[in-house]
Amino acid sequence: MTAVVASTLLVSACGSSGHSGSTATGKRGGVLTISNESGGLWTCSFNPFNSSVNFLATGNVYEPLVFVNALQNDKTTPWLATKWAWSNGNKTMTFTIRSGVKWSDGQAMSAADVLFTFNLLKQFPALDLNSIWSVLSSVTQVGSDQIAVTFKSPAVPYFYYIADQLPIVPQHIWSSIKDPVSFKDDKPIGTGAYVVNPCTPQNITYTANPVYWQPGLPKVTTVKYPAFTSNDPANTYLATGQAQWGSQFIPNIDKFYSARSKDNHTWSPPITQVSMFLNEKVAPLDNPVVRQALAYATDRQKASTIGEGGQEPPGHQLGVVTETYPDWVDATAKGKDDYTYNPTKAAQLLEGIGAKKGPDGIYVLNGKKLSFTVINQGGYGDWVASLQVVAQGMKAAGIGLTIDNLSNDDWTNKLFNGKFEIGYYGETGGPAPYYELRQFLYSANSAPIGQPASTNFERYSNPAADALLDQYASTADPAEQKDIIGQLEQIMLKDVPVIPVTESVAWYQYNTAKFTGWVTQQDPYAVPAAFSYPDMGQMLLHLQPK
Repeated sequence: MTAVVASTLLVSACGSSGHSGSTATGKRGGVLTISNESGGLWTCSFNPFNSSVNFLATGNVYEPLVFVNALQNDKTTPWLATKWAWSNGNKTMTFTIRSGVKWSDGQAMSAADVLFTFNLLKQFPALDLNSIWSVLSSVTQVGSDQIAVTFKSPAVPYFYYIADQLPIVPQHIWSSIKDPVSFKDDKPIGTGAYVVNPCTPQNITYTANPVYWQPGLPKVTTVKYPAFTSNDPANTYLATGQAQWGSQFIPNIDKFYSARSKDNHTWSPPITQVSMFLNEKVAPLDNPVVRQALAYATDRQKASTIGEGGQEPPGHQLGVVTETYPDWVDATAKGKDDYTYNPTKAAQLLEGIGAKKGPDGIYVLNGKKLSFTVINQGGYGDWVASLQVVAQGMKAAGIGLTIDNLSNDDWTNKLFNGKFEIGYYGETGGPAPYYELRQFLYSANSAPIGQPASTNFERYSNPAADALLDQYASTADPAEQKDIIGQLEQIMLKDVPVIPVTESVAWYQYNTAKFTGWVTQQDPYAVPAAFSYPDMGQMLLHLQPK
């Protein structure tokens, strides 16, 4: 990222130009309904620093400084910042903050709010979901409208975290909150195009922010977001036209959804991976040989074809979404990746460390049966089906796997706090493989058992991996970055901290009968899943009623 000079408004154009909104003229109104099965009722918490609910308010209610599009080679679009530039050997990023922006309560937003947000994360590290203060040295205000963010060392990749992934909050509200970590934020005050009006456990209603700073936007004035506890009713709601924007797995999608109407469309690009997180604080999962055996005993292909109906490709132990980022697959690492389903290899590894099969066919190591429980979001039918396939394959390899299908709240609580043996989850990733690998491996993102981790739920700690991730962040040389990713891929093969099972797609279904401006494969101006943030906010700025 070098100096960027941006337009004063984000609405100058739409479509393939990459600007944030639809044109400022045109029809306004309409009620858009989202069908995205969440696995539980809404808690009506919109704290943008709570990783279990931040997708509901980041982009549409709270806005970041810049939008970075993971589907268009990190293409940047101004948001609350109008321009930005690196200096000081790529160690200082200076943002110019947009003027004329108001919070939804009518008060003016300024650079002071941006400075406050950065310092809030420093004061309360649990809010710092991407551990930006592990690499920052200072954040200061320069004049009336600039913020200078200074890193300890060159840190070009961190632009994504500080510009796109940091929602800006109002100082006049948050400065009086004694415990922002547990703050529910049920009536959020943001700069975004929408306000929450109202929220119930059954439905969130977003209505157009009357003081939104982009004139004429949003075009869609009401958005409804019903709560669904399982896929089936959510899918029916979508297929029958009661919802226009879907973001979930639909079995037999061509027949069940696409064929029902000429207005029904779907495109779901792979963005991350759905993985099994192996808790390294639980014996014998602290043994890398056991983790390797589990990886060989995981039938990724069947999880893809049976569990995901072929709609998600098999995952790769390299830790890279190979279909989206083929240029980042290191030839040496790829040559070492033989983690196809191989129960014989799994057995050889286990017997090599002294494991012996019990009368039930399950291996026993040091007096402990190699039978594990995996916690899962029970409302995700495809995840349930995928894990059932995985469990069958593991049983054939002499490893037991019990699936504990939980409510969303119970699942996220246990996953984040490390109260599991194996956890099933998909990270959010970013605009390059580095971001998901950092979420998998970076020790600063983890936490002791009983405390919430932002990522790295398996509690993996490897100084070599940390050093490589820091080294990546300090260079802007693409060749060096790819070499580092190759080394991280080899760590994934050797240490197996997580087992990618399938490539996670941005589930996306949309109906064109009443609204235009949708993301398409030809115009991927944002990641189109409703759970992708801040991309959801970008989508809503583009959509308009017919």
